[in-house]
Amino acid sequence: MELQVGAKVARLSYNCDLLFRIIEIREENGVRKALLYGEDIRLIADAPFADLKILDDLEQAKYMSMERKKQENSFSLFKQDYHLTREKSEYVATNGYQGDYEFFQLPGKVLHLDGDSTYLQKCLSLYEKIGVPVYGVHCNEKEMPEKIGPLIEKYRPDILVITGHDAYSKSKGKVNDLKAYRHSRHFARTVMEARKKVPNLDQLVIFAGACQSHFESLIRAGANFASSPSRVNIHALDPVYIVAKISFTPFMDYINVWDVVRNTLTGQKGLGGIETKGVLRTGMPFNKHTD
Repeated sequence: MELQVGAKVARLSYNCDLLFRIIEIREENGVRKALLYGEDIRLIADAPFADLKILDDLEQAKYMSMERKKQENSFSLFKQDYHLTREKSEYVATNGYQGDYEFFQLPGKVLHLDGDSTYLQKCLSLYEKIGVPVYGVHCNEKEMPEKIGPLIEKYRPDILVITGHDAYSKSKGKVNDLKAYRHSRHFARTVMEARKKVPNLDQLVIFAGACQSHFESLIRAGANFASSPSRVNIHALDPVYIVAKISFTPFMDYINVWDVVRNTLTGQKGLGGIETKGVLRTGMPFNKHTD
């Protein structure tokens, strides 16, 4: 196999810790380099050909097996949490189980903007598996600030996800310098544009960011939850677990930040936020029509 666009590779200088796919190949000062997107981690990186190793089918299968186990464990924890939330909602709706009431629930609608079409499809599959109503839009990170306003007007979401790829480059500036990040400033501008449409933090709940994103700027811009407090990598599916928790939490309840973060694949080093209300609404009666 040869190094070409679409090839699955790992970086030798990082002990082949992450699986990437080659998105673009270019030459700089006579050195061939590849632009890499993490296969399961929302990281974008550059690497010279000499630092890349093509992974064969067996190596890829081993990586994917480990990845699948992590995802299954996270999904299992989320299901346990969801059932507890569901039981609490049922208890309240039936007046402490004193009445035989038929009720229905309206989980929060999600608008998910993603800079990576492959990640978007993975996220949409998980949303469907969990049962979260979602509209997915593939959009280049740099174009998100201009496109978010019309998209909010069109879909009128309860929850907004602004994500894709990001990375911090030490050579471009210090950790607190927004210019040292590949896409954090685009995410922050997108959050600010969204807040022009819906200023209230509980009327539109926003998650923003990707790997190593400038957490503080995203929160200041108006995000409820963001990455990455410790500038670490986050998993492609982390935004789904965060917004699913919000989507299924009753609007009368406040969500503890740790309750949101604990079932993600990354945890509190990569994800954080502020106290936020849920968006689930319960109604009754639920009538089963058999036309």
